[in-house]
Amino acid sequence: MPTTVRHDLRNVAIVAHVDHGKTTLVDAMLWQGNVFDSHASVEKTGERVMDSGDIEREKGITILAKNTAISYSGPSAADFDAPEGVTINVIDTPGHSDFSGEVERGLSMVDGVVLLVDSSEGPLPQTRFVLRKALEAGLPVIPVVNKVDRPDARIAEVVDETMELLLSLATDIEMDDEHDVELEAILDIPVIFASAKAGRASLEQPADGELPDSPNLEPLFRAIIQHIPAPTYDPSAPLVAQVTNLDASPFLGRLALVRVFSGELEKGSWVGLADGPDSSIERVHISELLLTKGLERSSAPTAGPGDIVAVAGIPNITIGETLVDLADPRPRPPIHIDDPAISMTIGTNTSPLAGTGGKGHKLTARQIKERLAQELIGNVSIRVLPTERPDAWEVQDRGELALAVLVETMRREGFELTVGKPQAVRKVIDGVVHEPWERATIDVPEEYLGAVTQLMAARRGHLETMSNRGTGWVRMEFVVPARGLIGFRTTFLTLTRGTGISASIAEGYKPWAGEIESRQSGSLVSDRQGQVTAFSLQRLEDRGTFFVDPGEEVYEGQVVGENPRNEDMDINLVRAKEMTNMRSATADVFETLQARRKMTLEESIEFAADDECIEVTPESVRIRKVTLNSIDRAREAARRKRAAQA
Repeated sequence: MPTTVRHDLRNVAIVAHVDHGKTTLVDAMLWQGNVFDSHASVEKTGERVMDSGDIEREKGITILAKNTAISYSGPSAADFDAPEGVTINVIDTPGHSDFSGEVERGLSMVDGVVLLVDSSEGPLPQTRFVLRKALEAGLPVIPVVNKVDRPDARIAEVVDETMELLLSLATDIEMDDEHDVELEAILDIPVIFASAKAGRASLEQPADGELPDSPNLEPLFRAIIQHIPAPTYDPSAPLVAQVTNLDASPFLGRLALVRVFSGELEKGSWVGLADGPDSSIERVHISELLLTKGLERSSAPTAGPGDIVAVAGIPNITIGETLVDLADPRPRPPIHIDDPAISMTIGTNTSPLAGTGGKGHKLTARQIKERLAQELIGNVSIRVLPTERPDAWEVQDRGELALAVLVETMRREGFELTVGKPQAVRKVIDGVVHEPWERATIDVPEEYLGAVTQLMAARRGHLETMSNRGTGWVRMEFVVPARGLIGFRTTFLTLTRGTGISASIAEGYKPWAGEIESRQSGSLVSDRQGQVTAFSLQRLEDRGTFFVDPGEEVYEGQVVGENPRNEDMDINLVRAKEMTNMRSATADVFETLQARRKMTLEESIEFAADDECIEVTPESVRIRKVTLNSIDRAREAARRKRAAQA
């Protein structure tokens, strides 16, 4: 079969663990690719321009995979049969394992990956995940050791760790009959040493803590053009273009981001839309074709094999579907996404304060159902299932953070919700209940080694490896049930006084590990509705830490604080000081209140006990009991106790 090569095009994904510098590297590539005009500056464009979402900028992480196109015309382009320059389509992917569905989708668009590894932290769980996915897809990997100018850089050790991980994963995958990995090809690709923030990269290893000797990213551009294969195609093959992402335009409606594998996509043409090889073909019209140039999209008449373009005019198009030739349809298989591991119930706000926050709030079950259905269209890793209640749904995703981001997004859109405590998604395999497990990597100072080991043991974690770098820090690798990591982060940071670093990645399903007690403290629960008074807080502040301020409205069953003891306590926070006509010698002595603990949405989700849920509104986040009435809660607790004894 004759094949044609597009020497003027490369499609590459930037992958790494969280905070290893992916988006910063893309920034530097955009600047050196002359995407911004001569009048632009970092002050005008901002840093991390690919992180366009508000939540992404606030958290400093990438949540959605995004693409950009860099027109490179340096010396390397002429050396590889592209005298007029090379267009490099770059996919910036998330680094957090909870958004690994975005990574899998991004890998389906490209012909190779650039793997960033921090010069101090080395390969971490998400590094292992994206490497395995890239190697299973047969994609070449360009390893880049980033942040070589860090004071604590250990470049040589990180290179050894990265290559060892590459080779071990390649060997494991090669033993699988479904995949074929060339070990020699992996070793042929050189390691790039870079400082993305300084915009410099080199093939020569610098001394620890020093910048690369090259003044720019030319060695990285050359490695991409040399080692990432150019798109190849059969000129006689019909149109095949798969949808990998969705976007929206106020003028054009829904946009579908597609990778053209063969044939030609034309503006104004009629093509077929298929969900898979065995599905029916729907006739659809391409009203607009948009080609990415830098950070902007511009209209184009056609798109050829290897191009990543946006198409408009198909209102019901979804991710994974294929645009095909009506006369000779050859749909591609749907994009494979790993199963979700964590579930959470999302429903209407059922608290006594529902709808009291202001106008324009979205309160009804119909509005929530439509919003979750909309999320299903663009989020391939999420699932929405019905529950016994008509106003609540079970939402499944990869992890706790991914679900928290969904709830936070809906909160900012004006929704009022009741959110349940995250639970593990169980499976029954051969008659045995299985649950998702995680591989957690933890870095802590030596003095916290025993405390962290004890904490993980209480959560059914098994220590697999431990290494001491000789710098006062210890790296441990645990295999732990996914539900054991729910609420882990806050306890872990408190235990290590904010110094510990933890990360995890899915390890598959294993048999149920037994009960896990995730919280050692209890809740302080309001026993009535009313406004919190300073007098009550002063009188009760020795009972624990409070989440509310004087003047706030509370209701019966609302969790207003944390009890140091492992039991719940009902308290009255709305009691006012009785007024008398008696003078006091201490009347002018002012008492100060302890600062309340302000709980974010993520902290509230972590803190909630099994019998608690979270009330989420645009103005506030409150933790509450599922059953608000104290008498009903006592009856339920007694029934559970009798059932456990029986």
